[in-house]
This record gives sequence, structure tokens and C-alpha cells, in this order.
Amino acid sequence: MRRPRSLVITGASSGIGEALAVCYAEPGVCLALTGRDAARLAAVVERCRAAGAEVTAGVIDATDRDGMAAWLQGVDDRAPVDLLIANAGISAGTGGGVESEAQARRILSVNIDGVLNSVYPLLPRLRERRRGQIALMASQASFRGFPGAPAYCASKAAVRVFGEALRGDLAGEGIGVSVICPGFVKSRITDANGFPMPFLMEADAAARVISRGLARNAARVSFPWPVAAAVWLLALLPPGWTDGVLARAPKKS
Repeated sequence: MRRPRSLVITGASSGIGEALAVCYAEPGVCLALTGRDAARLAAVVERCRAAGAEVTAGVIDATDRDGMAAWLQGVDDRAPVDLLIANAGISAGTGGGVESEAQARRILSVNIDGVLNSVYPLLPRLRERRRGQIALMASQASFRGFPGAPAYCASKAAVRVFGEALRGDLAGEGIGVSVICPGFVKSRITDANGFPMPFLMEADAAARVISRGLARNAARVSFPWPVAAAVWLLALLPPGWTDGVLARAPKKS
């Protein structure tokens, strides 16, 4: 799917989702964008239309299973989807305390159910057409549980493993699946972090990396490489060797 003509991007009202929408916007492209903030989403829509894209927008919560299904199927009826980027997600941490049950449940609901609610309404149609691509937004935090953000790490680990397994299941049906694992990318989420973020990337730079990876149907789009290498090493080492170091790391608010 080197030049998708019909795309769905969830969580497109800010951050990586917004940057991806702008990155793909050009004449001849149909973009279907979702977000929960109507004003921010409208601003993204205007930017994409100014670039020549045809844009449909839906102010919808990714956890709304029935609402997402109806909206996505309507989008596909109008312009059969080539590429779905399930990007919607939220983040929060413990701020040095213990994560509340309410916070953990909300993060897991949005970040996991939101992906399932984005994928499954379109999957039968992609399989029937035997073409298309699915991209799931995971994180470098999916490779190791970090103190300070247990639910976030768990949710992104679930998304990553789900995507990696789904890729194998759909490989023989002409459907590509890629998992995106960014490090720190400037966004409303990272703006809340009160600690140094190594190799912090601008969202438009991250979008370019992601679009190149999806164009070659990469199994995993993991960046930037110094962060990916460090996290890979942490995941490889026994937890007993790394727990003490991670316990002293700054906590997400």
C-alpha cells in the first residue's frame, strides 16, 4: 500500500494522529478522521482540505463500539478503505503514587477496546477485497513495564502483540499489518511530562518515519533507534537486574 487513496486515522485531532493526517493529505486522497475534541479536529480537517484532500470527520470516542462500527462502515461504503491507522489512545501515570483503579480501567478501555473497535468493523471488508493495510499505534513502552505508568505500558503491550499476531493471520489474505512503536513524540500527552525525554521528536518528523515504514509494509515501525535499542536491552535483561534502576526513574504525572 505505497500510495493509499482512502485512509482512516483515529485520534487525529492532535499529536501523531494530526501529523499523519497532514502527511497523507493531498489531491485524490480521501481522509476519514476521528477525534474527541470537535474544535481541534475541525482545525485538522481544514489543514487537510487546504492540502487538497477530501475529508470526512467524526467526533466520536473510540470506546463507543456501536458508534465506531456505524461510522467506519459508512466511510467504507463511500470510499473503500486502503489503510486504517488505529491511533487513538490516552496516557497517564502515577505521579509517584499508585495508579487508581478508575484510571487503569479507562486507559485499558481506550487503548485496547479503541483498537478493536477500529479494526473489526473494517476487517471483514478488507478480507473480502483481499487488499488493504492496518497500522496499530503501540509504543516503546510496550516492551517493558515501567513504574509510573503500569496501565499504559500494559495497554500498549497488548496492542503490539495483537498486531504482530494479526499480521501473521492475515498475511495470506493480501492484508498488511504494521505495529508502530514510537519513543517520545511532542504532543499533548508528552507536554504533561515533567521530566527529560531523550530523543524527543517533533510530530511531523515522526509521521514521515511512520509513513515510510507503512509504505514498505514493515512489521514494526520502531523509532528513534537509540531509544528502541535501550528499551530492547531492558526487555532482554532479567527484571531483577533492572527493577532497581527503573524504580529511580521519574514518574509520569
